[in-house]
Order: sequence, then structure tokens, then C-alpha cells
Amino acid sequence: MQVTETKAEGLKREIEVVVPASDLEARLQTRLHEAKDKVQLKGFRPGKVPVSHLRKMYGKSFMAEIVNEILRDTPRNVIAERGERSAMQPEVGMSEDEAEAEKVLAGKSDFKFTLSYEKLPSFELQPTGGIKIERPIVEVPDEEVEEQVKRVAENAREYAPKDAAAETGDRVTLDFVGKIDGEAFQGGSANDSNLVIGSGQFIPGFEDQLIGVSAGDEKQVVVTFPEDYGAPDLAGKEATFDVTVKSVASPAEIEIDDELAKKLGLESAERLRTVVREQIESQYGQATRQKVKRQILDALDETYSFELPTKLVEAEFNNIWNQVQAELQRSGKSFEDEDTTEEKAREEYQKLAERRVRLGLVLSEIGEKEGVQVTEEELQRAMFDQLRRYPGQEQQVYEFYQKNPDALASLRAPIYEEKVIDKLLGEADVTDKVVTKEELLAEDEEDEALTAA
Repeated sequence: MQVTETKAEGLKREIEVVVPASDLEARLQTRLHEAKDKVQLKGFRPGKVPVSHLRKMYGKSFMAEIVNEILRDTPRNVIAERGERSAMQPEVGMSEDEAEAEKVLAGKSDFKFTLSYEKLPSFELQPTGGIKIERPIVEVPDEEVEEQVKRVAENAREYAPKDAAAETGDRVTLDFVGKIDGEAFQGGSANDSNLVIGSGQFIPGFEDQLIGVSAGDEKQVVVTFPEDYGAPDLAGKEATFDVTVKSVASPAEIEIDDELAKKLGLESAERLRTVVREQIESQYGQATRQKVKRQILDALDETYSFELPTKLVEAEFNNIWNQVQAELQRSGKSFEDEDTTEEKAREEYQKLAERRVRLGLVLSEIGEKEGVQVTEEELQRAMFDQLRRYPGQEQQVYEFYQKNPDALASLRAPIYEEKVIDKLLGEADVTDKVVTKEELLAEDEEDEALTAA
């Protein structure tokens, strides 16, 4: 096999590979002799089929298999022998001349093809210890815990049937059909729906019109969807709802005590408060993690500057851009609504794509140097998290990940990244700073975008 580099521009490489016809013939002969003892043909005893006859019958199909094996294995082997790593799957180029292809399959011509790829850049890792991190910490006050406990109690509140007309705070059970211009719209109908008047659960104006209804009443409710409603096809439109009231119930008094806790599966009110506090601390902890991760990535971003594989950046940009377009379509907004233009947005997301690719390469290199590994148990846990998102389709989702290495890699990547971040955080110079929850939660959307390496 002859391997010749025909292009080396920056990270771009093009390699010409020539497999001599003699090598192809040697492989074919091996394949034919292996098949001789296995193939059963009418008129021949087992193992006595002449190789020349086998070649006449199976030569082309065997040679096609050999060519496919070469195309499958050679790119990986050639690039590895060169001491390089391809940023993405190499592109294979072959002659489109059918006559030339027939000569190759007949064993009368060398097999020539090219490999085009971008190699991963080489860069020197810098010392990672001593990155200065200011870790924002929120001290959860008792008042916030108590407020959340009250919300939990509110959700567990019991209601007793009443014969009187509905008032604010009462729960009504109803069937309804929503219509626009006389036509029922998707998602606008329900049966046995429970609604607490005054909860703000339904469209503004809907609940107010239920004050005074009684069990058995039929009523038409007229509302206008908000201009910024999540479904663009409904935003700003007037709708009528034909409502049938099934029952009205009044709320019982809320008592935050051991009985409430036991109803929720906990042993005491004290344990309920502890669980609620832990949940709040966990939520703030996630936000703290985002802030800390952002600082680590910012420090790495300032430290490293090197040429990036254009295909990787292009793929990352397309991924980001598709998400942006989908969000704009979902919200019914435009770039002008976001006080920008498509051109400016493209520039910003191009920079974000470059940052993500650069940081991804740096984190990968650091992780490799530090021996960071994703265990099979961690990967399985991530897969089961995905399975839970698709109830009833668990088997199909599981098979999808088993059959698609790229999909499995997409589960491994964020786990690997977080473990590298943990490694860097362990070596960082961390100073805790107590902040308000408003300060901690500010700019979360930007942090989320920039911390996704």
C-alpha cells in the first residue's frame, strides 16, 4: 500500500492511497481458499471446488467485500500511523469512472482513493493549578424554607364539596371545549379538569368568570390569549370556552404538622422542612456550579488560542443555530424583537461555536492527561435518565443507544466534561462569597450558553 500526502494546509490534510492490484489479488486468493472448504456447489464434493471456478462465480463479490474492508479500516490506520487524530470522519474520494471500478473488481487495476480530513490541533497544556474562583453562595433563610413548605402544603390541601356558588380559592371541576372563530383548537379541551379559582393556572380572565358558578352550570367563557403566549398560532387571539361545571369544593385550612408530613410520605413536619431546605440548597447549588464552571472556562478561554478545525466549528454553529431558529419559531419572535439582526446574531453564535470547540478540545486534552474516565456505571445511569424521559418507549430508546455509537458518545461527553471540571476545581484557588439569590440567578441563560463546552 502506497500512502502519499498531497495536501497540508493548516489543519487540512489530503492523503492519496494506492493499493496495488497484486495486494488485492493476494487478499482475494486468501478469501477464495477460505471459501473453498465452506462452499457447497452442485456437482462438486465438499472442499473440491476448483479455486478458478469459485473466482468465476464469486470473484467480484469477494473483491467488493475486500474493497469495502479497505475503505473501512485504512483511514483509521493511516491517520494513526501518521500520529494524527482526525477532527471528524475523513471524507473518502474515489474515481467515478465505472470502467475503472470494473477493472479494480476484476483484479486488473490498482485501487486508488483519497482521504481528506482536518487533524486535531496540537497545543501545549498550561498549568491548571491556581485558577482564581469566586464561588457565590446563598444562605437559605428560614423564611424562604417556610414559604416553600406552605406551597407544598397548598398543593396537598384537601377540598370539601359545597353546594354554594364558587368563590376565589374554591376548586372547580369542569369540562371545557375551547374554540376560535367557532372551531375547536388543539389542546383547548379537557374533561374533569381541576382548577383553583385565583391560582393563575389558566389564561388571564378565565378564572374570574367562574366566580359564582355552581355544580351543573353551563357557561361560556370569553378570553383573549396574551400576545406573548407560548403557542404563536394562539397568541393575541380571542377564544370562547364552553364550560360545564361538574363540582365545586371549598378549601380546608392548611395545617403544617406531622399529619401533613405523613401524608407526603415523611415522618414529621421537621423532616418536611429539612427536605424542603435541601431541595432549595440543591437548586442554588446547581446555579453556583454554573457560575463556578463559567469562571473556569473563561480562564481557559483566555489561556488558549490555536487554529480550530473548520468542520468542527461549522457543525457546532449549525447545532446552535438550529436551536436558535427553533426557539424563535416556537416563541413567534424575530431577531428584531430581540433587538438584533440575523447578521449580528450569526456573528455572535459563530464566536460561541468557536469558544465551545476550543474549550472542548482543551478539556479533552486535560482529561486525557489526568486519566479521567467515564465508568460504565455512570454511562448506564445517564442512559436510564434518558429512558425515563420516554415512558412506554424504553426498549426502543435503549436499542437506539446500543446501535448508535455517536448517540452513546453524546451521553458520555457531558459526564466526561463535568469530571474534568471537578478536577480543575479541586486545584483552583476558591474563595466563597455570600450573595443574594437574585445575584446568584442573574444571567443564567448566558451562563448556560457559555458553560456548554
